[in-house]
Amino acid sequence: MTAIDRRSFIKTAGLGTSLIGLSGSVSALGLSLVETKKNNLPRWRGFNLLDFFTSKPLHFPRQNSQAITTEDDLKWMSDWGFNFVRIPVQYPCYLNFDQGSDKDKRIKPEEVFDYNENALQEIEKLVYLAIKYGLHVSLNLHRAPGFCINAGFDEPYNLWKDDEAQRALYVHWGMWAKRFKEISGKKLSFDLINEPCYREDMNDQFGKRTKIAGETYRKIAQGCLDAILKQNPERLVLADGNNGGSEVTPELNDLAIAQSCRGYYPGEISHYRAPWVWKNPDDAPKPVWPGTIGNKKFSKKNLEDFYRPWVELVQQGIGVHCGECGCYRETPHDVFLAWMTDVLDILTENNIGWAFWNFRGDFGVMNSGRKDVAYEDWHGQKLDRKMLEMLQKH
Repeated sequence: MTAIDRRSFIKTAGLGTSLIGLSGSVSALGLSLVETKKNNLPRWRGFNLLDFFTSKPLHFPRQNSQAITTEDDLKWMSDWGFNFVRIPVQYPCYLNFDQGSDKDKRIKPEEVFDYNENALQEIEKLVYLAIKYGLHVSLNLHRAPGFCINAGFDEPYNLWKDDEAQRALYVHWGMWAKRFKEISGKKLSFDLINEPCYREDMNDQFGKRTKIAGETYRKIAQGCLDAILKQNPERLVLADGNNGGSEVTPELNDLAIAQSCRGYYPGEISHYRAPWVWKNPDDAPKPVWPGTIGNKKFSKKNLEDFYRPWVELVQQGIGVHCGECGCYRETPHDVFLAWMTDVLDILTENNIGWAFWNFRGDFGVMNSGRKDVAYEDWHGQKLDRKMLEMLQKH
């Protein structure tokens, strides 16, 4: 299949559904709905699952924890009308490498390929279980060889500078593509690199982040694509937006790759008091919606402006999905619901699907630990019913 044929496949794979609206009506972005092309990805709606969101190698037998998805979780998602899960994976979790108590121990380049078969099978198990319940699965490398937007693991090289790191990434995606080569693209997609950005100090969680050169991102995305399509030419592939997921990457537009945005703008709301964002969480200005936070004014108009480039990408015939959205537990619940409703209204109006971060945990619809929520007991779990109903409406 040629690159042009493959691009046509992504555009027609299925998979999109039409925008809802009367002829001649105007969207929130001031775009005529009759002129807006339908999204060439399905309107996937669901959750991120954090079973493998760790840079520590998996140990067996695995102990029960809130991070481990149960079969009931997947059944509830399906029963509630959701159709998608994204699985962010940090590659060290499926290696035999283990730092143990030596935090200064660095992984060596050759150890990046020392796969733990039990761990690989554990990831496969979750993929197949989600598919069993009719959920499309997006497998994502949240930590790739040479890069992660989060700190906590010392990489042996830099993905954006070193050919060795780039070749390692291609090998990893080739491995996953081979393991899942028989699964239809309608059931499984690959999300290449979580939230690409450049960090001068890769091990400093508060380090300054900047945009990746578009041609560098294109080169790496093309290398991944070649490794993946060699195993299954119908595999759907997504690339996260540049600069931490926030910006469209025009350099990818002619590749057979859809693009993935984020639902975290503004961060003053989505990550209020989040300890990995604020050195001193007490410095975070209290959020409101709409209104002034610190010295910045925010409204739905700001959201419309933020998502405009993504809507324009849809109009160009390129598939768009929001791979992560949500809000940390410290944001007042009424503020979160008002803001998230506006975000999802804009995405839904433009037929862009989304994946909430997460299902159970600090951002989640279950067991979030929010102090201003009247939880409903749901089979021993604490369900945020207002949040669930808000998501179901979108």
